Amino acid sequence: MYYDPIKNIIGKVARKKLAFRKIFYKILGLMFLREWHVKKALRELISSAGQGYTMFDAGSGFGQYSYYCLKKFPFLIIHAADVKEDQIEDCKIFIKESGLSHRISFAVEDLTIQTHNEKFNLIVSVDVMEHIPDDVKVFENFYKALKPFGRLLVNTPSNLGGSDAGCSTDKSFIEEHARNGYSKDELTQKLQSVGFRVETVRYTYGTFGNLSWRFGIKIPMSLLNISTILFILLPFYYIVVILPVIILMIIDYFSDNLTGSGLLVVAIKN
Repeated sequence: MYYDPIKNIIGKVARKKLAFRKIFYKILGLMFLREWHVKKALRELISSAGQGYTMFDAGSGFGQYSYYCLKKFPFLIIHAADVKEDQIEDCKIFIKESGLSHRISFAVEDLTIQTHNEKFNLIVSVDVMEHIPDDVKVFENFYKALKPFGRLLVNTPSNLGGSDAGCSTDKSFIEEHARNGYSKDELTQKLQSVGFRVETVRYTYGTFGNLSWRFGIKIPMSLLNISTILFILLPFYYIVVILPVIILMIIDYFSDNLTGSGLLVVAIKN
């Protein structure tokens, strides 16, 4: 049972119409707890910024964070990049149809190759680093791409059950991962080794957040891996579980988790 194939099927449906993609973003924003935490961090980092503030969405995927920031912060200039050309092309079309293309550029980029130099005030990397074996090289490139005193926001699975794996030898529920997760110390040390000063490290997906993930995402995805025909049962499933799942997510969102299967890190370029 795997997560990525089902996610990609849903993403292909969402690419067909502007309205479908907006609904897709709404669903991601509601059901994925990491989006709650990442968007909160983005508001904290960007809200006090002014004209000319630049952001690099590094590993932009479906483009939901770029879209959110374009809508939320009218002064923001964004560069979004991903290694998957089809996702970049989809995002280009969607953003153009949304009338926001004048404040964003897109590119197909390999993050292990240095492409930018002192260009951005903020780099956002959400659920990307766990996919890249040479992560230190990417952190080094991020450091070079930031302007002085620029910040890096990283969201990634932790080694405490991240990727929905019990230990480092377990196979991840998310197939494409190069590692199941980071410890706080490992991620901090790697960032510091290239020059960053780590400002905050927070656990997400604590006890309540993990329960919300299992009932809100993993069980439905597992059913769809058995057969996509079971898609017709999902509305009935969510009628039962949606309220408890949202309550669990709210608790996690407002909790200072001592442990968790996710890490949210903010680091600054000295």
